[in-house]
Amino acid sequence: MSAPAPLHQYLIVDLSAGIAGAYCTKLLADGGAEVVKVETPQGDSLRSWSASGADVAAGTDGALFSYLSSSKKSVVVDTDEADRLGALLGSADAVIWSRESPFATVESLTPAALAAAHPHLVVTAITPFGLEGPWSDRAATEFTVQAWSGGVIGLGRGAPDRAPIHVGGQIGEWFGGAYASAATLAALRAAGKTGRGQIVDLSTLETAVAGLTYHPVTFLEMRKRPFRSERSIFVPGVAQAADGMVALGAATAQQWSDLCVLVGHPEWVDPEAPLAITARAGELAPQIYEWIAERTVEDVADQASAFRIPNSPVINGANAADTAHFRERGTFIKNPTSGFSQPDRPYAMSAFDLPRPEAAPRLGEHTDMLSEHRETRVAADTPAVSGLPFEGMRVLDMTAFWAGPSCSHILATLGAEVIHLESTSRPDGTRMIAGVPMTDELWWEKSPIFSGLNTNKKSITLNFQTERGQELLRELIKTCDVLVENYTPRVLDQIGLDYDAVRALRPDIIMVRMPGFGLDGPWRDKAAFAYVIEDASGLTWLTGHPDQNPVEPYTIGDPNAGIHALNGLLIALAHRDRTGEGTLVEASMVDAALNVAAEQFIEYSAYGNLLNRQGNRGPVSAPQNLYRTSGLEEHGGLDEFGRDDNWVAVAVETDAQWAALRQAIGSPDWATDPALETAAGRRSAHDLIDERLGAWCRERSDDEVVSTLWEVGVPVAKVMQPHRQADLEQLRARGFFAQVTHPVNGTASHTTLPVQFSGEPGGHTMRPAPLLGEHNTEILSGLGLSAADIEALEQDRVIGTKLAF
Repeated sequence: MSAPAPLHQYLIVDLSAGIAGAYCTKLLADGGAEVVKVETPQGDSLRSWSASGADVAAGTDGALFSYLSSSKKSVVVDTDEADRLGALLGSADAVIWSRESPFATVESLTPAALAAAHPHLVVTAITPFGLEGPWSDRAATEFTVQAWSGGVIGLGRGAPDRAPIHVGGQIGEWFGGAYASAATLAALRAAGKTGRGQIVDLSTLETAVAGLTYHPVTFLEMRKRPFRSERSIFVPGVAQAADGMVALGAATAQQWSDLCVLVGHPEWVDPEAPLAITARAGELAPQIYEWIAERTVEDVADQASAFRIPNSPVINGANAADTAHFRERGTFIKNPTSGFSQPDRPYAMSAFDLPRPEAAPRLGEHTDMLSEHRETRVAADTPAVSGLPFEGMRVLDMTAFWAGPSCSHILATLGAEVIHLESTSRPDGTRMIAGVPMTDELWWEKSPIFSGLNTNKKSITLNFQTERGQELLRELIKTCDVLVENYTPRVLDQIGLDYDAVRALRPDIIMVRMPGFGLDGPWRDKAAFAYVIEDASGLTWLTGHPDQNPVEPYTIGDPNAGIHALNGLLIALAHRDRTGEGTLVEASMVDAALNVAAEQFIEYSAYGNLLNRQGNRGPVSAPQNLYRTSGLEEHGGLDEFGRDDNWVAVAVETDAQWAALRQAIGSPDWATDPALETAAGRRSAHDLIDERLGAWCRERSDDEVVSTLWEVGVPVAKVMQPHRQADLEQLRARGFFAQVTHPVNGTASHTTLPVQFSGEPGGHTMRPAPLLGEHNTEILSGLGLSAADIEALEQDRVIGTKLAF
């Protein structure tokens, strides 16, 4: 008989609608939780959904629903008979709730009412702006939330002669759902300590800030300038080869130098300005693209890999399942309901198998369970003093850059002791992302990116290229409950620290490995940066204007990997809590990205339709686009950089919203055409609407457009510069930014977490990121070393507090 699944003890009631809630509960069901989806007699709207407009026959379900609802149960309850859910809620562990659900208007089913009636419940609310604050009831879509977050401009994404570009594929919904799953599991873990539930208040605006921007407010306040002020297309980026699209990256001086050699022009390297990559690459782009166009995708990728230049074929719905790396790793599986191809789970465990997905439920298939007798759960009268889910857990954080540290950052913020491992000769790469001259004193301590990703952590430096460093590393591992690493696989393999070796040191350890492309397969050793993961997963394919090559998001690939790795870790922790057994969690970056890009693979496999990029339009709203405004009055109609580059995002989801917009702009003749009263009519006339609505916006400031349309319930947003996030009153009201004082950098705003826990009423404690090697003495003393031993290690350069290049 097979062992119970890690999450088998949890009963989750799904009162959500849309992708975010559905993906959250899919991840929980994949871990073995019993998920009961509550639907009205009309059924969840995703049952009839197809992003490509494929016909979903009556009596059948759309492919996306079949993917997201595998292994769940369905009960049907009308909104006026919510009392029928009483026994189910009384025996459940958690509820997933969203504002879009028809049940959201039922007074007894609001998060506050659920928590009051059932104090044992974890109630996870997924909303655009959070449950509280001045914007809590404002209209929003995933598209307008991206605009508010600063994620539409991101890291300068998009050519300056066109509108900025949002990240396609409704990515905010998927990322928000992954975050909601991890937050729910963390809260359930806390409930196991306190005996009481709580409200988990997740804002997708804040998850978009976390996933689509790179600590821009911290950068502005610490460095007194924006991280990036101009928009541009990264070169090479995505290029057309002889037989398809391929992407190459040159993010560092070394990569640019190697690229110049690769294309036969070493003389392009400017020794006087080795870091002036963007401008130089832009000048030479035609010759680079010509070199790529003369070769096949495979030839370009092979040659680039030989130079360690980040690269990938550009994956989409049509070519993903046939890609050799994915075939060899069994990345795609058959859907148990309809047989189409879908990504497998984003992580794998060595000690146990996750349950295989089962067919999605028919509408109301399990309604009879509402009449079953259930034991009512009772919350503890006197909860424990602390409900931090990871308190008492020691984590060795062998990660760098963005993906791994974003995972361990959440652990540290929620109570774990996280020890960030670096060496004086190989520090975390984010210490270099600051533009600080190396002549500055302690220049490596002045990175806003490192500061933002590593609050609440401790730092130890160990040169594990030395024998003594490896000995100490092994001793440190023995004291840790969890090890998280995101090196390329060969790094730990070369020093004999694969999972078997780590388990020999600490039998119950959970080791989370986050390789770019997995621990095996043809791409095992391929260099992995966020943009390469986006290229290799379809995220790039859906981003950009339809008449141009796709544009790399350059952001989401890293934090998306981090939040999926955390989900995998939480499942592994649930297994260890029950069995005492540790495990290896393989959570590759590309598998995480494929899961949030799943819709395009599903659409192609199920219907033969290839989803394509649509600029700033989308599959749900019509109209949906960015419209230029008259600019900032204080800057003479220009933006803060002196450019005519001010935009608003508008997205109309419903016929009622269209009627409100039409009236708000004065009911001009063109907008009163009866054909525009339906979504299909507006979609077919999208060019006309863009022209006329764009002209109306062009005559007004972004503030005027937003106030006019938002007041009548139309989803609208300013396209924010990322470094202006702290100006948003909603983020200020929710305390999303905390003031953190650093011994070198002074006080600056740092993001907390995009979720608030009612069981943590004081908010998140935020300590500054550690100085390099700041905790060497504390940690090594804990391993039994004397002061003399530690001094000798410093003299031998095994440890240190200053860089030693």
